[in-house]
Amino acid sequence: MASVIDQHIDDDVSIYHGDCVEVVGGMPDESIHYTIFSPPFASLYTYSNSDRDMGNCADGVEFAKHFAFLIPELLRVTKPGRLLSFHCMNIPTLKARDGYIGLRDFRGELIRMFIDAGWIYHSEVCIWKDPVTAMQRTKALGLLHKQLKKDSCMSRQGIADYLVTMRKPGDNPERVSHTNESFPVGVWQKYASPVWMDINASRTLSKTAAREEKDERHICPLQLDVIERALRMWSNPGDTVLSPFMGIGSEGHVAREAGRRFVGVELKGSYYAQAKLNVLAAGKQMGLFG
Repeated sequence: MASVIDQHIDDDVSIYHGDCVEVVGGMPDESIHYTIFSPPFASLYTYSNSDRDMGNCADGVEFAKHFAFLIPELLRVTKPGRLLSFHCMNIPTLKARDGYIGLRDFRGELIRMFIDAGWIYHSEVCIWKDPVTAMQRTKALGLLHKQLKKDSCMSRQGIADYLVTMRKPGDNPERVSHTNESFPVGVWQKYASPVWMDINASRTLSKTAAREEKDERHICPLQLDVIERALRMWSNPGDTVLSPFMGIGSEGHVAREAGRRFVGVELKGSYYAQAKLNVLAAGKQMGLFG
């Protein structure tokens, strides 16, 4: 295992304060059942001034070079036939930074990077976001109502989130099977929808304690609803779940409550400290998905 700044390891949890490429690179082959995370959004959100921070990049090309070191390692540590999900959005461009106002297909870029590394593009779901909330938070030109009066050719829709899922080639040695009682038809029909309209955007772990004075933009913890649905559908109790970008520990918190083991890595010190509290405070509740 690569050297880390701090770590906590017990029977159910292994969390590391360090570089995810190094830590995942030191993990055993085919030791992970399922991975879920939000990658750094290239240069859109800056989380720290560390050279190892993939969000601290000059542009998308530099981010891709950094991220490309991680993807093959994630493939190596994943069991055959099992899945990895990443949560992302397309990135608005800025005239001052990019020379034009528009959108960058960040979702598509990530998908192509995973395919190039040997993953199979398995599925995706679009997660609805309130455009009014986005307008109030970002003051994006394209979402302003007054822009319709000025020139609606610069008006656009809000930017959705996506949960994109990739599969490692091979036969799954440990099937994830559900009964009608544990996964009723009505629940499956909701999960199988290509658009999730009912994700509670405000149902996240608290991020206040992890924020530092020099944090440039924001902390964006993954919604607990999304993690719960993914773990319910694609993992078994006792499976090992990985998050290489642990943040404040949302994936680990849900994994432990659902009776899964968890491995997490976080580079930023204040996030790691909060994640450690959040993950270890979560008790295993086997009935979470009941």
